[in-house]
Amino acid sequence: MHKAIPVTLAALAALSASGCTKGAEASVDTAKISDGIKAQEAQWVKDYAAKDMNALAGHYADDAALAGPGDPVATSDAERRKLLQAFVTDPNLKLSFSSDRVEVAQSGDLASSRGHYSLTTTDKATNKPVDSAGTYLTVYKKQQDGSWKAVEDFITPGPAPAAAATAAAK
Repeated sequence: MHKAIPVTLAALAALSASGCTKGAEASVDTAKISDGIKAQEAQWVKDYAAKDMNALAGHYADDAALAGPGDPVATSDAERRKLLQAFVTDPNLKLSFSSDRVEVAQSGDLASSRGHYSLTTTDKATNKPVDSAGTYLTVYKKQQDGSWKAVEDFITPGPAPAAAATAAAK
């Protein structure tokens, strides 16, 4: 997962730099873009629930990077589909995620979404459902057709919800 940190930092630096441009560009409605990304992520959750591989793969740009805990960074469509296929074929799969913050570059061509997720999958050792939670960071790029697609999507596990509640109570 430490390999993901430089990639994420580079993506955020690019996002910040693109937001610093000034000139005769038309005004960008960053709030509208932010709302659109939130709606897109809500659809993404529905696509996971439907286990729709083509819809899931369609959320990523051709050169996007996807990485989850313990997984190598997938940078091709075939690699991303392999990771996604492992999720959608899990009989215990339940995934929900929601952004806590969406930032849009003033240039209107890059955005990032940071949020939280909860996930139920099958433990390979016990074949029983196991719950996990954590955070994600997704960087989006506006495509030539005007759509927004993920170009960097990194998932970081966090403490289990029960552990976090116990720690907070102390």
